[in-house]
Amino acid sequence: MLFVAINIVIIAFFILLKEEIESNFFQELIKRPKTEEDRVGPPFKLFIYVQMLSYTAPLLFSIAIKSTKRWVQTEAQRKEAANFKLQTELQHLRYQLQPHFFFNSLNNIYSLVDISPEKAKSTIHSLGKLMRYLLYETNTELVPLSKEIEFMRKYIDLMKLRLTDKTQIESSFPLSENQIKIAPLLFISLIENAFKHGVSANKESMISIEMNVQKNVVNFTLENHNFPKEESDKSGSGIGLQNLEKRLQLLYPNKHTFKKELKAGVYRVNLQIKT
Repeated sequence: MLFVAINIVIIAFFILLKEEIESNFFQELIKRPKTEEDRVGPPFKLFIYVQMLSYTAPLLFSIAIKSTKRWVQTEAQRKEAANFKLQTELQHLRYQLQPHFFFNSLNNIYSLVDISPEKAKSTIHSLGKLMRYLLYETNTELVPLSKEIEFMRKYIDLMKLRLTDKTQIESSFPLSENQIKIAPLLFISLIENAFKHGVSANKESMISIEMNVQKNVVNFTLENHNFPKEESDKSGSGIGLQNLEKRLQLLYPNKHTFKKELKAGVYRVNLQIKT
């Protein structure tokens, strides 16, 4: 837009200059004296100059149009290339997330096989439903928030199958989302981390998940006790949070806040997204 504006200003300047010269000087040409002795100054050269401006202005205008058209095409190509790069990177992050999710889920099922075969069977059935959503319903830019909530509820129910009474799970989700749409799979990494690091086999533990919606802002808060894993435990390897932060930067620049803190043995995260 700046390039177009500059061209318009230049053309307008030449046209106004021509009109100004003609109105101020050419009146004398109309009333020019009959003898050469009475002539004052060189109005003929000025006349030639103004006429050259008259012919040059359309030429400049056509050059400006052609240059502007070329600039618009170049800018469109640049934006298309940037958008393609963005989509490619987002797709890579999505493909990165799915194996990570399945890996953690399969680890949980494996731990149930010997302890409770019936629970393991039920877990596999539930995992199949989650896989269907991951593979077939998240390939769009935005999904209804209600579907994401349903997915999170099913995942929480799946994780509860392997927990003992020592772990208390609390979750609260909005009943009505006013048709809000959001990028898929933004919250699942946070919930996965809570079950990975917030559960102990021999200590009391708590996981609290809360989501609310105010106008067009989705507010998600999660708290869990923190039980650091052994260095030899590489399950997940922290890729989930890295993936989430990168996706937030690409999808919601200047439209999200993401805060993390560990205080008194409780890990707390808060994610706000303006849709």
